Amino acid sequence: MRVEAFARTDPGPVRETNEDYFFIDEENGLFLLADGMGGHNAGEVAAQLAVETVRDVLLGECDPDETRLAHSLDDDVDELRERLRYAMNRASFHIRDESRRNAEWAGMGTTLVACMIEEGMANLAHVGDSRIYLFRDGRLQRLTRDHTVVQQELDAGRLTPELARVVPHKNVLTQSIGFHGPVEPDSATRAVDDGDLFVLVSDGVSDPLPDDTLEELCGEHGPAELAEVLVTSALEAGGEDNITCVVVHVIEA
Repeated sequence: MRVEAFARTDPGPVRETNEDYFFIDEENGLFLLADGMGGHNAGEVAAQLAVETVRDVLLGECDPDETRLAHSLDDDVDELRERLRYAMNRASFHIRDESRRNAEWAGMGTTLVACMIEEGMANLAHVGDSRIYLFRDGRLQRLTRDHTVVQQELDAGRLTPELARVVPHKNVLTQSIGFHGPVEPDSATRAVDDGDLFVLVSDGVSDPLPDDTLEELCGEHGPAELAEVLVTSALEAGGEDNITCVVVHVIEA
């Protein structure tokens, strides 16, 4: 199986710094995106720490036995998903330790989405409101569910999708790496097909561009240009946040 990936990030028209951070490793099939938060550039620090910690756990020899937290796991897929959960919690503890050492970084945290593709399977995990989409056969499917107060209100039927896009507290997180301490990432595993596009985005993309617009853009543009198109379209739609997109194209499954 072979994959190729393309990415684009932009600080946006308002912020001086870019607190989004991403990682691409086509050879090992690992793709990560984080959207940091916190003052004094602490969001930038948290995002980078999260991505680098998860990368080191998944690709390195970092405490290989400790990642097997549940020793009764049935197969390799369950073990990898448990490894993703461990890696995200290790990142969360690392960020909290650093924030205690530096008062200017107090309260920093980050979202994180992870996509690891191997042996014909995509293993996904996320914390926060950065998202992973799958574009297949002309249809876009959101594979993650936001960890936000607004998503809880949507689930309870107290908000409509239309109102959810404009309420002032739409980005208040119920989980984040670092700020919220221990985390329970949502994870999933699914088979991949030739031509699949996995699209990882920060909320700088998903806030100004609704899912139907994202689907249209995915259908109109090839993988090599899609990340650029989505970031540019988010800016043109009035996006003010940091804006980041990673597009992962499955060429052979």
